[in-house]
Amino acid sequence: MPLTPTPKDELLAPVKVRFIVLSLLAALIFNLLPWPDVRGVPDLVAVVMMFWVVHQPQRVGFAVAFLLGLLVDAANGALFGQHALAYVFLAFGADALHRRMLRFGLWPQALHVGALLLVASGLMLLIRMIAGSTLPGPSYFLGSLIGAALWPLVSLLLLAPQRAGEAKETPL
Repeated sequence: MPLTPTPKDELLAPVKVRFIVLSLLAALIFNLLPWPDVRGVPDLVAVVMMFWVVHQPQRVGFAVAFLLGLLVDAANGALFGQHALAYVFLAFGADALHRRMLRFGLWPQALHVGALLLVASGLMLLIRMIAGSTLPGPSYFLGSLIGAALWPLVSLLLLAPQRAGEAKETPL
């Protein structure tokens, strides 16, 4: 039995609401950057929002997901409500799986995240198709796969302040 705690066994310092808001704001700014080609660009708002739903479900839930979705729709000039519906679906899936996901390491968690992101992208594609858009092709789903691949990095970055806070409070 190892003496150092594994990620699923370690106790973390409480997260500050201010940090949650700043991380979601940073993800929103990333999504609003003027990308020359949107294919392959991950939806960082979705990934960060799912992270907080998994790790802090009592603070980030359906209402936050819906409001973030409306903000992304308004900012992108997209069909109003498509991101809101997809983000609420992601929040529901992340909330339903959060206890299961926390028992796994980062890469198995990324598989769960990838599946949820692919279904959410398919949901947004279905909404666009109903509204009269054309089929974009399989490269449309590349951003979801890249977002899932970013999950371990996002997890390490967003848990770092909690680990640092825990390390300060625990004397050696």
